[in-house]
Amino acid sequence: MSTDAIVLLKEDHKEMRRLFKAFQDAVDGPASRRQKLVGQILEALTVHTYLENEVMYPEVRKLLPDLEDDILESYEEHHVADLLCAELATMDAGDSHFNAKTTVLIENVQHHVEEEEQEWFPKVREALGRNQLQEIGERMIALRPDAPRSPTEPKAIKKAVDAVTA
Repeated sequence: MSTDAIVLLKEDHKEMRRLFKAFQDAVDGPASRRQKLVGQILEALTVHTYLENEVMYPEVRKLLPDLEDDILESYEEHHVADLLCAELATMDAGDSHFNAKTTVLIENVQHHVEEEEQEWFPKVREALGRNQLQEIGERMIALRPDAPRSPTEPKAIKKAVDAVTA
């Protein structure tokens, strides 16, 4: 398994895409299936954004000041996703807004992932190199087991607040 931070984040992105497709395929199916999938999406996003906000973004912001605007935009995109995740965490799949809210979350995250992978990650890889990305990745791996799994957990809420005041 790679310890490269970008490889690790792309693996998370791949899993999120799989979950998003599963939700889209289940949109007309049983509410219980949609509820389960959204629970999995919320967990994946909560862990992922926690690792980015706690490790990747601050480190890149410190090492590559030219990417400050990209980092700040990413924090704001996470903030929008955090709000939608918190709302979805309290909703039932039978709610009339559940599918629409989940679709908006998916669209926002897909936009964010595309920007990271197409624009941001190549700049970071070129500037930092393999060793630094492996060091960042190792810190992310070490933090993952203790990362919040739900957007309503105190650590997740603190992460969301800290990100928009960073």
